[in-house]
Amino acid sequence: MGVNDTLLRLRAIGFAYPAGAPVLEGLDFDLRAGERVGLVGANGSGKTTLLHLVVGLLRPTAGEIEAFGSVRRREPDFIEVRRRAGLLFQEPEDQLFCPTVAEDVAFGPLNLGLKRDEVRCRVSETLGRVGLAGFERRVTYHLSGGERRLVALATVLAMQPELLLLDEPTAELDQSSTERLISVLDDLPQAMLIVSHDREFRVRLARRAVKLESGQCHPATI
Repeated sequence: MGVNDTLLRLRAIGFAYPAGAPVLEGLDFDLRAGERVGLVGANGSGKTTLLHLVVGLLRPTAGEIEAFGSVRRREPDFIEVRRRAGLLFQEPEDQLFCPTVAEDVAFGPLNLGLKRDEVRCRVSETLGRVGLAGFERRVTYHLSGGERRLVALATVLAMQPELLLLDEPTAELDQSSTERLISVLDDLPQAMLIVSHDREFRVRLARRAVKLESGQCHPATI
């Protein structure tokens, strides 16, 4: 792969929360089209922080973020990034805010300006893909924790992003749902950056791994 295949290029990234010690210091990281990378590290090492920096929910205190071939600095720069990189939050409650499952999954595609008939088809197809066919009219907050996580994933997949940023995607999933999730993700062409404490999940999906330690990325065993 060449330079044009690089979706993400992070250089000398630094970040610290207000009145806190640095979380990231001089971090470098590259992700290319089609790659599946497991991101590992101790709790508090900055894994979720890194995902949020990529989509502009946080801004680095130092360094440069290049995504999809352009350097991203200001909010308008990250609007495009958020269309092309789908972030699955660690907590489904941070992603789901509509009364019904169908409304949650349709929200992103509608904001892209798609026609309602096309959105309905995309909602139905995406829910079927994650094993939730027929859930369109279910009330989201009445679902189990695992079901809410799958709906949250459906909201991301319905946007058809080029890059998936997955933050603990198997949390609260039983073995059957985890197997379904692995099957869904393994069939997708998108590049993935996967934060997960579930080693079996990483081994089955990721092709390489990096470890966040002392604010920097290091090659690691999946």
